[in-house]
Amino acid sequence: MPISSLQRLAANSTPEALISDFFQRSVGEWRSERRYYTLPDGKTQEVESLITIEYLTQGCQELRELAQLHALEDETVMTCGASVTWDSKNSILGKEMSKGSTLFGIQGDVMYRDRGFATPKPIRATFSFSNPETLALRTEYQGSVFEEEVKLIGTQYRTRQTIISRSGEQQMIGQYLEKRVR
Repeated sequence: MPISSLQRLAANSTPEALISDFFQRSVGEWRSERRYYTLPDGKTQEVESLITIEYLTQGCQELRELAQLHALEDETVMTCGASVTWDSKNSILGKEMSKGSTLFGIQGDVMYRDRGFATPKPIRATFSFSNPETLALRTEYQGSVFEEEVKLIGTQYRTRQTIISRSGEQQMIGQYLEKRVR
């Protein structure tokens, strides 16, 4: 059975090469439909977002600024990254919810961000891949743990699942379906 280029990439790549490929395949505009489940009561919230992802190359201004935020000695140490912007609204009410952007930068198996999901402060996450299409992230801050899995499905779809825990208790689950717009 022939080995696919993705299987070859997984077998012969560093975490930095895998994430670079993942970011490049994620470039574009995505329509994200997601549902948040608050635990244990099960209250749900439905959100729709337009997300734009841009690939960032080593040494670019955005990654230099991100390195400064994290007080890294070498501003060009991040090998690649991504810039993500979003515009979100409540799917049911049509009410605007949030609009913003975030930066991701990579060094080894660490992902640096200019802000977290629940904080405007710079954060770090660790990442890994079970295969070239499935990115797993783990982030900890302010007593919470954020575990996220992002899976590319072909070239037109992505799924995401986020589990937020505090003191060992799951607080929220977010499930996402993202469809490529461009």
